[in-house]
Amino acid sequence: MPTLKVTYVKNRWYGLPTALVCAMTLSGCGVLPGGSEKSTVDIWLMQDSVSEEFLERFTSEYEKQHPSVDLRVTVQEWTGIGKKVTEAIKSDDAPEVIEVGNTQVAQYAQSDGLRDLTLEAVRDLGNEEWLPGLAEPGSINGSQYGIPWYAANRVVIYNKELFAEAGITEPPRDRAEWLEISEKLDGGGRQGIYLSGQDWYTLAGFIWEDGGELAVERGGNWEGALHTGAALRGMDFYKRLQSHGDGPKDADEVTPPQAEVFAKGDVAQIIAVPSAVPLIEKASPALKGKLGFFPVPGKTSEAPGAVFIGGSDLIVPENARERSAGVEVVKALASEEWQTELALTMNYVPNKTTLAGVIEDNEGTAAMAAGAARGRATPNSPQWADVEADNPIKPYMTAVLQGQDPARAARAASARITAALTP
Repeated sequence: MPTLKVTYVKNRWYGLPTALVCAMTLSGCGVLPGGSEKSTVDIWLMQDSVSEEFLERFTSEYEKQHPSVDLRVTVQEWTGIGKKVTEAIKSDDAPEVIEVGNTQVAQYAQSDGLRDLTLEAVRDLGNEEWLPGLAEPGSINGSQYGIPWYAANRVVIYNKELFAEAGITEPPRDRAEWLEISEKLDGGGRQGIYLSGQDWYTLAGFIWEDGGELAVERGGNWEGALHTGAALRGMDFYKRLQSHGDGPKDADEVTPPQAEVFAKGDVAQIIAVPSAVPLIEKASPALKGKLGFFPVPGKTSEAPGAVFIGGSDLIVPENARERSAGVEVVKALASEEWQTELALTMNYVPNKTTLAGVIEDNEGTAAMAAGAARGRATPNSPQWADVEADNPIKPYMTAVLQGQDPARAARAASARITAALTP
């Protein structure tokens, strides 16, 4: 069996910064009997996306089934990746497969340098079952350029002990109950929920649940939409929920890190991805076994609330030398077999709603999967990154939480979003 080896090499791509990246390659490459050379498929994956164990299993099995192919995986860092991928796509020596954030596909697709994978999506990959929050960002003008790989989204992490002390025996079934129990939990030295004032990803879910949008497209032009009635209702719900704790009104969830705040033991709930739990338990071993999960509640008990869904899509540059072989690798990574392996190994949500059952025994991941079925992504504009670079949603949230007129603050934020989305 080929052995996965880990070495460190200087980045050889396109004269970019000389930061070291971890290159994971297989030994034993060579020439097939009869003299024909193997095809090498270069794959760029992001740091911490998958474990070495998963990579070794996938690479070994894939090369066994495709003896004419060698896989060469390079692990990239998120910092500066946008420029690096853009330049790679334009080059004549692009990698065959690149993992990108689900909300990044539009900015790469505008270069016309990506292979259209619509045929494979419809014919081979069962695209009708994909999570919308991964599939929709990968679809540009009706063509599928990004193939969903894995997802993660926020859930409510709660302190079972504090719930029990307050006489709460089960998680809330809808928003109204969520507000009621959060109010009940708030007091007596406890915070009902710790929710920072600028957690705009959580706000986005509340806005979508109320039927609003962050931005809308009209005639090919994008406009901010925070000032609409539906979006304002989402912000009002955020304000009411946030009032049942002591989260700062002028900071986001990493200032201070909410996992550290939760670890102190006097916070009943936070909204975060389940991977926050190991950090919480490391900071406070006394909480081990006392934490539970439930999906962000919706307006009714019929379904969880809408949430922002993060994760990754796989793209294939049109200029890649072995792009057809790259497409086959993408199809394998997105297949039910390897989606199941990935979900079980990394505690991710698989790319299809029909695969949610494979992680039902993991409480946190199962809660994510329930919410992911109603997951959304940010507006599918190539310029959305410009919005996040100087994010007007954060100061808008702070203004409302500090008592300013919501409609006026929203109109100002919408205008800034519109300006950022105008090429």
